[in-house]
Amino acid sequence: MKTATEERRAGEWRKPDGRRESVAAAGVEYAAGHKNMMQLIQLRWIAVFGQVATITAATYIYGIVLPLVPMLQVLACLIAFNVASHLRWHEVRYVRNTELFMALLVDVAILTSQLYLSGGATNPFAFLYLLQVILSAVLLAPPYAWTFVLVTAACLAGLSRNYLPLPLDVEHAGGVLSLYVQGMLICFMLNAALLVFFITRITANLRAGDAQLAHLRQRAAEEEHVVRMGLLASGAAHELGTPLATLSVILGDWKRMPEFSRNPDLLEEIGEMETQLKRCKAIVSGILLSAGEARGESSVKTTLATFLDELAQEWRATRPVQHFFYFNRIGEDLPVVFDEALKQMICNVLDNAVEASPARVELAATREDGHLILCVTDAGPGFDPAVLAQIGKPYNSTKGKPGSGLGLFLVVNVARKLGGTVGARNRDGGGAEVVIRLPLSSIALEAEAAAPLK
Repeated sequence: MKTATEERRAGEWRKPDGRRESVAAAGVEYAAGHKNMMQLIQLRWIAVFGQVATITAATYIYGIVLPLVPMLQVLACLIAFNVASHLRWHEVRYVRNTELFMALLVDVAILTSQLYLSGGATNPFAFLYLLQVILSAVLLAPPYAWTFVLVTAACLAGLSRNYLPLPLDVEHAGGVLSLYVQGMLICFMLNAALLVFFITRITANLRAGDAQLAHLRQRAAEEEHVVRMGLLASGAAHELGTPLATLSVILGDWKRMPEFSRNPDLLEEIGEMETQLKRCKAIVSGILLSAGEARGESSVKTTLATFLDELAQEWRATRPVQHFFYFNRIGEDLPVVFDEALKQMICNVLDNAVEASPARVELAATREDGHLILCVTDAGPGFDPAVLAQIGKPYNSTKGKPGSGLGLFLVVNVARKLGGTVGARNRDGGGAEVVIRLPLSSIALEAEAAAPLK
């Protein structure tokens, strides 16, 4: 069984019912609770103005004698509590179910106090308890909600026996002319309006929280998929390592054999075979790094312009593209560290572009607000709308070939690990555009590490 420390390290926490849940999921739940708490604070301000209006109307319009001093004292307590709540929850972003429950209990205590001073259960505004019960059913977990039902029922039962009498005619024969019936109508309209207004907003908060939680779960599933791919890539790398090394040794022996060393054509073909063999090794290493950690052991200290210039030159020389245009607009150069995963990520985007448009591919590099912006465009047919809506999802492709759709999936995940983003769209004039946005802080060298480059 995991300890609390192990659970935190694993990104988990234990809920009160014993179930484990990710810290990210708990954060989404608490963030939705914060929004709901702010809704309660707004509702409480409405209650303050409503009580002031009711006390004023009852005293000066209907001539009802009320214990004004105690009722105003209770109202002052409500204002003080709401100000304190706003100051506290404005800073604290996470609200638990227990804290929502306690806040609702304070609201019930205030309502009970006011009803005790103004007729108890005979006050038509006693039906405001239903507003509190419905809010608890929407906001709280079932155990808290049922507890809240018992609390409100006990308060109403107590008010039926203990209260200060309210000089109000409870006869219903007068219809709308009866003050009691008018109070019931006002209470009903108030309940209905507040419920529609606030429950609509609270439900929107809950839906937004559910959507964010679903996104986090999807992201966790994708990252788990990357881990599985990393294991497969690791196994493939180990399996391919031996035959690739054997081929490298054989080619080296062939170059030294008299039959080959005296034949320039054969030597040229051996050199081409060695080049392709190195590319195979680079592809295997790139897949392994992309599926696992974004920063591998193959990290190289260089500069931003040097890395991009060499990558563009190497890609142009090894791909069947007719016209490749590279625009380096980064301005001032910057010492950085790059590895095969980042190189493979950019090459994957370029490979997809040349596959869709062998005639023309463009790569533009710029700097903007502390980010490296890489824009790859082509003159092909563009993305299918279904693919564009799910960009970066595994196996999201219309090519119909096994393994299709993994290129952009790896690109998105490597960029995400570095705190970057990947966007794609179809251009108005035809073709597609993929934009990679990486924070320079994630690839830039510290001043001490960059010193040897000067």
